Amino acid sequence: MDKKNIIVKETDDGSKTFFVLSLDEHYHSVKGAYTESKHIYIDYGFNSFNLKKLSVLEIGFGTGLNTYLTAIEAEKREIKTDYTTLEKYPLSWSEINQLNEKPNDLYQTIHTSSWNHTIKLSPKFSLLKIQADYTKEIFNLPEANFDLVYFDAFAPEKQPNMWQEELFQRLYVIMKPNSRLTTYCVKGAIRRMMQRCGFEVKRLPGPPGGKRQILCAIKNE
Repeated sequence: MDKKNIIVKETDDGSKTFFVLSLDEHYHSVKGAYTESKHIYIDYGFNSFNLKKLSVLEIGFGTGLNTYLTAIEAEKREIKTDYTTLEKYPLSWSEINQLNEKPNDLYQTIHTSSWNHTIKLSPKFSLLKIQADYTKEIFNLPEANFDLVYFDAFAPEKQPNMWQEELFQRLYVIMKPNSRLTTYCVKGAIRRMMQRCGFEVKRLPGPPGGKRQILCAIKNE
């Protein structure tokens, strides 16, 4: 991404994110980047499972924050985690480094590890970063393969192509029975679309100081 197109912004919890000028959109909530990611994707996603092994798919690698938090939680809870993340426009390490004055080794390794190859980052966490267009790559992923999906694309009004119904139909197919998808978006049109695809959709409390609600879509079969 053109460095002139992104601006570093500090959010209310002290963590930093990017503002994309061309989209007029932030990568994370200005109410707290760290708080938002942990609440939506860890607390109501990863930690909702009581399994010894999980397969996670992330739509939108972005700044790598969700990946980083999941890697920490996988080791903490001793859950063997196979983590796949899709990103069409990866940020460079020099760009990412603007968000952290003293990045730790794990965060740096997540970003500097090679794309399109599975890397074992720790005894409990394997990472596959795929540089690809989600709207196409989603049809190459295996069926009934994922326990959990983090849907962290930019908002529907900013990237409507990412929120097409046929893509959520495909997500339903590649998710396992009793799996779930979490996202920050609670728009009525998105909820109804997920329901048409077969998901049971629930609105859950939003992160402290942030959005009032988030969404969880469950594949019950």
